[in-house]
Amino acid sequence: MDIRAYNRAAWDRAVEEKSPWSIPVGPEVTAAARQGQWQIILTPTIPTPRAWFPEEMQGVDVLCLASGGGQQGPVLAATGARVTVFDNSPRQLAQDRYVASRDGLSLRTVEGDMRDLSLLADNSFDVIVHPVSNLFVPDVRPVWREAFRVLRPGGSLLAGFLNPITYIFDLHKADDEGVLEVKYSIPFSDLTSTSDADRQRLIDEGSPMEFGHSLDHQIGGQIEAGFVIAGFYEDRWPEFVLDRHIATFMATHAIKPPL
Repeated sequence: MDIRAYNRAAWDRAVEEKSPWSIPVGPEVTAAARQGQWQIILTPTIPTPRAWFPEEMQGVDVLCLASGGGQQGPVLAATGARVTVFDNSPRQLAQDRYVASRDGLSLRTVEGDMRDLSLLADNSFDVIVHPVSNLFVPDVRPVWREAFRVLRPGGSLLAGFLNPITYIFDLHKADDEGVLEVKYSIPFSDLTSTSDADRQRLIDEGSPMEFGHSLDHQIGGQIEAGFVIAGFYEDRWPEFVLDRHIATFMATHAIKPPL
C-alpha cells in the first residue's frame, strides 16, 4: 500500500465528513488573535503554553507541519507571523486557504509528506507547530530530522503525539464495547499488526492507517536529531475509554541549540 496516498485520500474524506480536526476556526477567533488574544492546541484540549512561543509573534516564520484544517495556521497568521502550512491533504490545506481568504490573512500552503521537507530551505523557520499527526507515518524519526534541518538555530519545535500505550489495546473493541484488551505490541502498524479483517474494516470506513511509535522514537528521536527538550505536558481525550486511566496524549517543546 502507498501509505501516503491512502492517508491523503482518507483525510480528504475526513474534511467532507467534518472531522473535528478539519473544522476551520471562526472569524471571531482570528479577530481576537489580531488583538493579541489567542491560543492553539497541539493535543485535544490543553492550550499550548504561551511561553513556548516568542514573546512577539510579528514577523516570526512559522511552519505548521502536518497541520492543515484551518485551525492553527490562520490563528498564528493573525498574530502577524509569516505562516507556511504543510500538509499531505489537499482538502485540509483548502481549509486554511478558505480562512485566509475569508479573514484577509496571508499564509502559504504546501502539499507534501511530513517526512520530506525538501521543498523548504535549511534554517528557514523560527517555530514549527506539529500537532498530533505523526501517527500517520510508519517512521517518525525522519520527521524530527527534517524539522531540525529547516529550523534556525535557537528555533522551537512544538509537537503533540500519542502515548504509545494507546496502541497495545484492541481499539475497535474499546470503541465498540468500552473494553480494554491488550492485543498488540509497540511499534504498532495498521498494515502489519492488525488482522486482515480489522485492516479491511479501516479501508471500508475510509479511516486513515495509523502507526504507534515508541517513546524512544518520539522523544528520543527528537534528541537524536539534535534537539534539546525544554518542555513537556500530557493531555486526555474524554471520548476515549483509555483516557479514564492514563493520559494518552503528550506534547514537547524542543529547541534547536543556538550556534
